[in-house]
Amino acid sequence: MSSPLHITVLRGGPSAEREVSLRSGAAVASALKSLGYHVDELDPIPGDLQIPAGTQVVFLALHGTYGEDGTVQSELEELGLPYTGCGVSASLYAFDKILTKRRCLKAGVATARFERFIDASARWPEGWQTPVVLKPTRQGSSVGLQFVDHIEDFPRALAEALGHGGEVLMEERIIGRETTVGILEGLALPVVEVRPKSGSYDYNNKYTAGRTDYFCPADLEPAVTHQIQQSALSAFHAIGGRDYARVDVMVRPDGSPVVLEVNTLPGMTETSLLPKAAAAAGISFPQLCDRMVRLALRRQANSR
Repeated sequence: MSSPLHITVLRGGPSAEREVSLRSGAAVASALKSLGYHVDELDPIPGDLQIPAGTQVVFLALHGTYGEDGTVQSELEELGLPYTGCGVSASLYAFDKILTKRRCLKAGVATARFERFIDASARWPEGWQTPVVLKPTRQGSSVGLQFVDHIEDFPRALAEALGHGGEVLMEERIIGRETTVGILEGLALPVVEVRPKSGSYDYNNKYTAGRTDYFCPADLEPAVTHQIQQSALSAFHAIGGRDYARVDVMVRPDGSPVVLEVNTLPGMTETSLLPKAAAAAGISFPQLCDRMVRLALRRQANSR
C-alpha cells in the first residue's frame, strides 16, 4: 500500500494579513487531512524556509507580503518543490496594483482610472473629481484602504495609506455593484456579488461575521455575467496567471465591468469568496483544495 501524499501547508507569515492567513491555512489543512493526506503546517520565516523532509507539494495559504508577491514562490523554486497557485512573475505583477493595471490596459481590459503617489505632501491632482479610493499599492485584504469624498480630506487619507508601504494608488471610485470572480483551471466560476450592510467593503466589513451579504451566483443578466467573467479571465491572463485566482470587478450601472485587482492567493476559509464560488459550481471545499494540489503536481510531472 502506497504512503499518503505528503503536503506542507504554509500559513501565517510576516504580512499585515497574517491572521487571515492563519485561518486560511487551518481550514486547508483540515480539508486535506479529511482526504487522508499527510499534512504538515508551517509558519514560514522569510530567508529561513525550512520545509519538512519528505514534502511532495507545498500548499500556499499565505496572503500579503512574502506570500503573494513572488518571494516565497522563488524560494520554493530554488528548492525544486512544486507549490500551489501562480508562479513568481504573475505573483509579482498581481500583488502590485499598478503593475496589474498597466498589464490590463495593455491587454485592453477596462480598469479604473488611476494615479500613483509616493509623497505625503503631494497635492490633489488636476483634472480629478471626488469620490476616489486610495490603496497601498502592495497590500491586500483592504489594508490601508481610504475613501475620499471631499478634496480637503485627501492629505490625511494619503498619509494614512502611505503608512502601509510607501506607495499609493489613487483610483476613481466606481459607483455600482461589487463582484468577484473565482478562476479555477482556466474557467471562470459563478460570479459572487458583495453587499456590505453599511459603509464600504473594508477590512472590518470583510472579516466581521454578519456585516456583509454575499450572493452567488449573483443576480445579474446572463450577458452581464458573461462580460464580468470574460473581463476577469482576461485580467488573469494579462498578469500571466495559472491554476487559480480571484479577480475583483466593479460593475457600472450600465452593466459594463471594471477590473480592480487580481488576487493570486485568495482567502481559503470555507466562507471565503473563492470557495463560495466553487461551492456554487458544485465543488466542495475539500475537493477545491485537492484540485489545487493536483494542478501543482501535474505541472511538476509535465516539466520532467
